[in-house]
Amino acid sequence: MPKKSKSPKVEVFNSFEFICRFEEGECNEEEVVAGFQHLIDSGMAWSLQGSYGRTAAQLIESGLCRA
Repeated sequence: MPKKSKSPKVEVFNSFEFICRFEEGECNEEEVVAGFQHLIDSGMAWSLQGSYGRTAAQLIESGLCRA
């Protein structure tokens, strides 16, 4: 019987959880940058309320996130 290979653990980004934590001020700088990078990559940063798009743009301009 062939051995089953163990697949690496994949973490799934939860946009809703990030947004709630961000809104409550519960994210540190690293979490904010990572969270916004996910929102940028998915396109959500541009479809949420304006402050998210502005924050995403600022993070891109500062070099902390990539477009």
